Amino acid sequence: MKTWTTLHLLLLCTLIGSLVPTAHAAEGKRPNILFIIADDQSPFDFKFYNPKSKLQTPVIDQLAADGMVFDAAYHMGSWSGAVCTPSRHMVMSGRSVWHIPSKARRKTNPNEAKSDLVPPDLANFTMAAVFNRAGYDTMRTCKTGNSYAAANKQFTIVHEAMKRGGTPQTGSAWHGKRVLEYLDEREKNNDTDPFLIYFGFSHPHDTRDGTPKLLAKYGATNHADKDSLPAGNPKQPQLPANWLPTHPFENSHLNVRDEVNVSGVWKNRDEDTIRNELGRDYACSENIDNQVGRVLKKLEAMGELDNTYVFYTADHGMAIGRHGLQGKQNLYEHTWRVPLVVKGPGIEPGSRAPGNVYLMDVLATMCDLTGVEAPETNEGISFKPVLEGKQKTIRDVLYGVYSGGQKPGMRSVRQGDWKLVKYDVPNAGVHETQLFNLAENPLELLPEHHEKEVIAVTGYTPKANETNLADKPEYAAKRKELETLLRQEMGRLDDPFKLWDQN
Repeated sequence: MKTWTTLHLLLLCTLIGSLVPTAHAAEGKRPNILFIIADDQSPFDFKFYNPKSKLQTPVIDQLAADGMVFDAAYHMGSWSGAVCTPSRHMVMSGRSVWHIPSKARRKTNPNEAKSDLVPPDLANFTMAAVFNRAGYDTMRTCKTGNSYAAANKQFTIVHEAMKRGGTPQTGSAWHGKRVLEYLDEREKNNDTDPFLIYFGFSHPHDTRDGTPKLLAKYGATNHADKDSLPAGNPKQPQLPANWLPTHPFENSHLNVRDEVNVSGVWKNRDEDTIRNELGRDYACSENIDNQVGRVLKKLEAMGELDNTYVFYTADHGMAIGRHGLQGKQNLYEHTWRVPLVVKGPGIEPGSRAPGNVYLMDVLATMCDLTGVEAPETNEGISFKPVLEGKQKTIRDVLYGVYSGGQKPGMRSVRQGDWKLVKYDVPNAGVHETQLFNLAENPLELLPEHHEKEVIAVTGYTPKANETNLADKPEYAAKRKELETLLRQEMGRLDDPFKLWDQN
């Protein structure tokens, strides 16, 4: 007969405990998750990041007031011009940018599929699969394409469609209606299982066909005539202070679709075009806010809102005229950073923290908040301690990559207020380095922003230190320090490239 010792009993209790996600599980009160993700949205569109913004998003603003705002949330980067694709792989899998499936790289390297950098059964350890096994009901609505199809299929209920129009049937209201129908069905069936809802949108990604009412509010038109400029309107959003008529140098992918073929913009960077396009962007974003409001109101009526963690973010930011760029293929803060707001049980209203988080940390955080065990394949770090106010950040150094055009492309590293960006574009003979102090130069202004012609358009006169500091002798030590950090991060994260000046 087996003798049960105290140690055996402790081990048995530990095993049983691992099978019950949280103390709330036995009471049927495990927290729900509502994960909201927009497609192409700069954090600086929102007033809680940019008080000068004209964008009206009262629901998301209230989420920020009721929860925590992250001031340093990033998407890590991309090896594809379709930046959405690796970003959404990282969200779903909790893995870093060079450790996720890459169709493009497999085409050039058949051995990629066999690489130990990407587990062959990774889809079975992605967001919905993990929460399905933990007893959660999972539902997804989002755009089609440029995401992680194998992971998307793991949700029990899936509604996917590209909805970038200006009507309830063709725009963001379609995604909102799918969530409301799901909640109605739960209510009808008295379903008390905890849920994970992935509430995604197809906007404000172009084509930004807003609703007529919201377009009028922001003085914008769905401009479609390539041979003319859109009409100016005082209701349109102001031109960003870091606007430029063109980017100062080839950044490795200036011929990508987003930079040359967006309907209503194309290659134009004039004031009328950019302000009109920002108006379209804002119209689409406010429509998203309306849909989020409908869903939150429903959750409140069901008595579920107080027991739900609500995440609001985007897959990456967007330029729309900033630095003379239009798309998402760059590593400036308006594009590398993402908006991130989290509200829920135990999160202090009106709190704020840098966080130093990546989108790949979302999966680990969701698991931590709900008591669900994170999968072994996960590489993200839970930022639950930040949400609880126990710490301000979860990492010290942040790495960014864009390698979707010419290789190696762009690399970035940030530590504290300091940020380094490097551009290696061999075919164009471009080897550029930028160094910014984000506390003193949050808009990452360049020497070109100091030119009289630019100031005349933006109305903003930069201070002397609002510029690229890379070649200034007094910052040589700081540049060297960040160059070293970048090399270390590239090695640690299995970046397959080296830059021109790296040993």
